[in-house]
Amino acid sequence: MATAAKFETPRLKPYPVIPLVAEGAMAHSKPFVASARIQEAVGFPGELTEGWEQRAVARMGELLDKYRSLRVYMDACVHCGACSDKCHYFLGTGDPKNMPVARQDLMRGVYRRYFTFAGKHFPKLVGALDMTKDVLDQWWSYYNQCSECRRCSVFCPYGIDTAEVTMAAREIMDSVGLGQKYANEIIGKVHKIGNNLGIPGPALADTLEGLEEDTKGETGVDVRFPLDAKGAEVLLVTPSADFFSEPHVESLIGYAKVFHAAGISWTLSAKASEAGNFGLFIGNYEQLRAIALRIREAALELGVKRIVVGECGHAWRVAYSFWNTLVGIGAGGKDPFAIELQNQLDGRYKQPMHICELTHDLIARGALQFDKEKNDDRVITFHDSCNVARGSRLGDTPGGQFTIPRDILRAVANRFVDMAPGTTHEATFCCGGGGGLLTDDLLELRVKGALPRMEALKNVVDAHGVNFMATICAICKAQFSKVLPMYGFDMGMVGGVHQLVGKAIRLGGSH
Repeated sequence: MATAAKFETPRLKPYPVIPLVAEGAMAHSKPFVASARIQEAVGFPGELTEGWEQRAVARMGELLDKYRSLRVYMDACVHCGACSDKCHYFLGTGDPKNMPVARQDLMRGVYRRYFTFAGKHFPKLVGALDMTKDVLDQWWSYYNQCSECRRCSVFCPYGIDTAEVTMAAREIMDSVGLGQKYANEIIGKVHKIGNNLGIPGPALADTLEGLEEDTKGETGVDVRFPLDAKGAEVLLVTPSADFFSEPHVESLIGYAKVFHAAGISWTLSAKASEAGNFGLFIGNYEQLRAIALRIREAALELGVKRIVVGECGHAWRVAYSFWNTLVGIGAGGKDPFAIELQNQLDGRYKQPMHICELTHDLIARGALQFDKEKNDDRVITFHDSCNVARGSRLGDTPGGQFTIPRDILRAVANRFVDMAPGTTHEATFCCGGGGGLLTDDLLELRVKGALPRMEALKNVVDAHGVNFMATICAICKAQFSKVLPMYGFDMGMVGGVHQLVGKAIRLGGSH
């Protein structure tokens, strides 16, 4: 098991303070390198070999040609400093290379050296950098200290997306044989088994059977957790952590209770037993599409009419923003199988739909009833997950990704308190573990990166007695379960929106 070197957890302050610059404070932070076996299993070179510098520059050129936005981001920055104090990793570590502009400049220098006139002929005048092993080492460290949360982009006057720069850097490193063990090993599990955690089909079936028994014991009602049920109306695609990890599984139980109470037939799929898509984190289009294709194949095989995504931040961003053109879930795909799926799915519903959209719609139509008092032991706040807040939308109106989860919470509980403005909604702070960084070899980074959210949480804990932080992201749940105790909070105070739904919902008989 990965272990991190000893470090001090930052002290919580009553209000945010921009830290003093600590040059090189996190230069030692590096994730484990993927082995040749892991790399080759997902189609990347197994290690750095002679000539990698030229191949890295060539790959950068391909990405610049393929993604016009990347070239714009390389050219547009004027070093105004608007982003400098917006990154949670800079706020938690003080390392100046965790300022978004400085992290971008690690790539921008190489871009100028090989792709601009001034950089080719007058490199020192424009800060151009040769692609060397020293530069690559800095890329490896600091592009694995970005969770791709895009908070800095909200404040950038030119809209430069640091997440896209990070994705490009990781794609270039993978292409020359330098890949991250955690992310690439997970991608290999998805291709081989069907989900991030490597849960095989028989084990998944046993788990769901156990959940049926547990829920019957709790409620006295036969709430089903179907697997590979052909002809079901809804295919639920949810993060694999929902199948057994705490607190994630409580949200899965909540989804099942919603479907039961509303009389909607649904199913999970062994083939598509993972909503997460780490192809996004490493910036690789081919992996992004290959992972997403499992959902299309499962939907076609099962003959479902709707596709619903569970509580997972980056999974919803991929589904909302990319599934249509990647695999034809929603209008956009042009290949025969995409067209077949578009004809199969029910056009009366959004395709895909987030579980919060489904629940919110059912509440609005009076199809669900709740005993809110069952959540009276909790004073609840809500953590906006980055990829939902800044990379997608819920509902049909701008800002629905902020209002819909909060509407659900107010419908199922009596006591809700928001955290301070500037720490929620589109300015929300990252949990500190997103973007493929949820690994114990980066624990120091994760703990320090969580500092701004922990400070905002402490303020509502002290002022309002908040004892539960709801979120709709599997990575956020896992990250907070790990870091909350390090800041003096109970690890059990984080959970899903549908965990609270499941506790308050009124269940009728069998459907």
